[in-house]
Amino acid sequence: MIVRGLETSAKGMLSLLEMNDNIANNLSNVNTVGFKRGGLRFKDILESAVYSQQGSILRNNQSNYLGDISMGSQSLNYVHDFSQGALEKTGNKFDVAIEGDGFFKIRDIDGKESYTRNGSFVVNSDDYLVTKQGEYVLDVNNRRIRMIPEDFDPELFRDKMEIIIGEQGNIEMNSYDQKIPMQTIGVFDFSDKEDLFEIGDARFIPRDIQNNPELKSEKYSVQQGMLELSNTNVIREMINSISTTRNYESLTKVVTTNNELLQTAVSVGRLR
Repeated sequence: MIVRGLETSAKGMLSLLEMNDNIANNLSNVNTVGFKRGGLRFKDILESAVYSQQGSILRNNQSNYLGDISMGSQSLNYVHDFSQGALEKTGNKFDVAIEGDGFFKIRDIDGKESYTRNGSFVVNSDDYLVTKQGEYVLDVNNRRIRMIPEDFDPELFRDKMEIIIGEQGNIEMNSYDQKIPMQTIGVFDFSDKEDLFEIGDARFIPRDIQNNPELKSEKYSVQQGMLELSNTNVIREMINSISTTRNYESLTKVVTTNNELLQTAVSVGRLR
């Protein structure tokens, strides 16, 4: 039993270390636009059934099965909390935030596509809508979004044209008294968000695109001049960190106690 106690405590300590790393990651991204806090799910391992011994007070018509006891736990999987983050007004006409479900779709220079809630966009030297890292923002038809019609003078566009992005992501250019419809920013979603894998910088890709294909999001609105902040709750994460630290300290004491008992048992065995 002493060795089993050491093993159970050690597995619990390893799980708490993983939990603490996850909390640290959430706190380090509290100012990352579009970040979704992560969490760990745990499972019991080496679960054993417990039965009563013969001669117990159980009646004859009752089962001697008392229940299960866990021999420890380990992390099962990493999940994200995709709840809505607070929206912050920036006043930048190319900043957009999604209120509701869905992700923006972006494509890097190598053609790799990913999904993000970070709508901090700019217009590059070729007049395409891109992320701060230079990745292209895609429209509803998976095309790059050019922020000026082909027959317009770029200098005139930059100085005097007004860009309006509607709640469905539709882009319009106001040219004096004329409204020129342009492309529509794509907002995509997935039926199984737990399948999404974070690749860094608040960007996600599906693990299994065949069984979890992208869908056109339905319940959303695009807000121009705003950004969605991280949904990490600093107070909650700090409380979790304190709780994790205390549990780790408790398991450390259990290991120390079991180690002393084991040393005593070994010494008694040698004396005999």
